[in-house]
Amino acid sequence: MTGPTPEFVELIEVGPRDGLQNEPTVLPTATKVEFIRRAIAAGVRRVEVASFVNPRRVPQMADAEAVLAALPRQPGVHYVGLVLNEKGLERALAAGCTEIGMAVVASDTFNQRNQGATTAESIAHWGQIARRAQAAGVRAQVTVSAAFGCPFEGEVPVERVVEVAERVAEAHPFELAIADTIGVGVPSQVSEIVGRVRERLPGLPLRCHFHNTRNTGLANAYAAIEAGVTRLDASIGGVGGCPFAPAATGNIPTEDLVYLLGRMGIATGTDLEALIDTGRWLEGELGRTVPGALVKAGSFPRASAIA
Repeated sequence: MTGPTPEFVELIEVGPRDGLQNEPTVLPTATKVEFIRRAIAAGVRRVEVASFVNPRRVPQMADAEAVLAALPRQPGVHYVGLVLNEKGLERALAAGCTEIGMAVVASDTFNQRNQGATTAESIAHWGQIARRAQAAGVRAQVTVSAAFGCPFEGEVPVERVVEVAERVAEAHPFELAIADTIGVGVPSQVSEIVGRVRERLPGLPLRCHFHNTRNTGLANAYAAIEAGVTRLDASIGGVGGCPFAPAATGNIPTEDLVYLLGRMGIATGTDLEALIDTGRWLEGELGRTVPGALVKAGSFPRASAIA
């Protein structure tokens, strides 16, 4: 590593939202609640539980309120809801989310496809959402999506990513995420983009979100840690994808990332064996194998431990 190795990396489990939103089968509410319960039991403390969006466009998230209503409130556990407009925010607040996130896409074409608005319009919506969430005492964070490439426009200039990051930071999020929504990024891009954003926005905590579409997700996660990021999204089993981007397959598997970090001596506060068990349980619920490697291979050495 070029920088000091962190002692701890915070994992944000996105499987119940980003993981399930692209599934052809809509899982029952009780199954989603069990998924979240298992993640928390494994030590995860921030879980993306639902998106409060138009159920006709994302039917897998139509039961967002029912999921929240069934979840126990636990000290130190944050249930994160994704919102894209003020109506979504109102739903998330009423449902009891303790943290909300919004995504602003770095490319206009993708933002139009995903949100029906230009990037500039979404930035303005984000400002209103952030102020209302903060006034309600709810943590608000934002993601710059498709920061490493757009399925419609191709390459996204680094300066464009930095510009969008600067503009969304004006609303004072507690955290800003940089996302490789379609899984095209490579470690050198991660180093450059994270470095440039940290340079322009010193002091703002950064998080990274990687998809493993082209098998670069874990390498990119390592590069992000090397660049100073200590918060990473992941999805148990590696399930997920974006329904509005062609071939945007799964997120990096939580258990694979925990194995990587644990073998490097970096703690995550999670139980690796419990995560693997949950990945195997998820296979049964989905009726198919999941992309994660440790679900198939198991850990090494084969002993349950807090990583």
